[in-house]
Amino acid sequence: MIAAQSGRALAQAARRSGLRPYVADLFGDADTVALAESTRVMPGRFGRGMVPEAALGAIDALAGEAGTPLGVVLGSGFEDDPGLIAQIARRHRLIGAGAEAVAALKDPFAFAALCARLGVPHPPVTAGPVDEPARWLVKAVGGSGGGHVRAATGAAPEVGHYHQARVPGRAYAVNILAGPGGAEVLAVTAQWSIPSPERPFRYGGALALAAGEAHPLPAAILAEVEEAATRIAAATGLVGLASADFLSDGADWWLMEINPRPGATLDVLDRRTTPLLAAHVEACLSERGSPSIAAPPEDAAASAICYALADHAPVPAVAWPAHIRDRPAAGSTVRRDTPLCTVFATGADGAAARAALDARTDRLRTVLNENMRHEEARV
Repeated sequence: MIAAQSGRALAQAARRSGLRPYVADLFGDADTVALAESTRVMPGRFGRGMVPEAALGAIDALAGEAGTPLGVVLGSGFEDDPGLIAQIARRHRLIGAGAEAVAALKDPFAFAALCARLGVPHPPVTAGPVDEPARWLVKAVGGSGGGHVRAATGAAPEVGHYHQARVPGRAYAVNILAGPGGAEVLAVTAQWSIPSPERPFRYGGALALAAGEAHPLPAAILAEVEEAATRIAAATGLVGLASADFLSDGADWWLMEINPRPGATLDVLDRRTTPLLAAHVEACLSERGSPSIAAPPEDAAASAICYALADHAPVPAVAWPAHIRDRPAAGSTVRRDTPLCTVFATGADGAAARAALDARTDRLRTVLNENMRHEEARV
């Protein structure tokens, strides 16, 4: 069973692992429905967490259909509510980070204290008002996707939010698989934002470089971040697929947060001969050492969220190509500035993959605009 804001990537990874997914998410996209044995669409808004009763009800319903499910894998949307994770774990076998690990990693003050104790660079945080607000951001506790991040005003943050000091650098993530035998680094991916007027830091996409391609960051920094991620995983009892987001300007680095779950980089990472969700299940349920992971593919891969530039009400009937994922069903409604779909591309190296991704996104927008004009002309 899979429960997440968007469950398609996990469902795809489950099929690749020889598993039959039952999915509860906020979208019920066409390819999610095609991949899953059964689906439930939960109420909620992307980036705002889950409605506990609805999430529990959807998971319970899927469990009833599945008969004897292997367990439940949680994607994004649950980090702000460790209590809900604990409730799910009492009713179903949890395949992933437990409530205690999530609480330790997503409580911003506990996480800052842990980083200080381990000597890991981390921006200062505070729950109070700040001088020089231009030096601070406001973030939601347990938020995901970057849409919850905004510039500070100086006043004390509202309940459920906190201040984090700004630091320079570009965004990256150390992607790991943690298990009883320790944590294995899968890749260091580059990330970027796609700003909107109301959400200047919302998540845009991720890039995994080709095997053997030189990383833009110095090897010494990469080694330090990778070591920090594995030490924090060990200190918190983190298991399964996870990622450590950090910023680096090439001279220094700062760990921003740990995402204790399979994340948005799953599409670009799950291309090895070892299916990553199968490895995630083994790492979480086995008492032995961490599973062995095959080498990454030779080429680079990139994926990005395509946000709607206008309301699609309804979404036109489109012959979606294979590289378009999270496909909204024809006739459904997608509002402006919300996720429309995900675009995927590969290339000989990182630059080629990113160029192909941008070209495919531009082509998609052209096709959608043409379809919208046709629909308006018919009306």
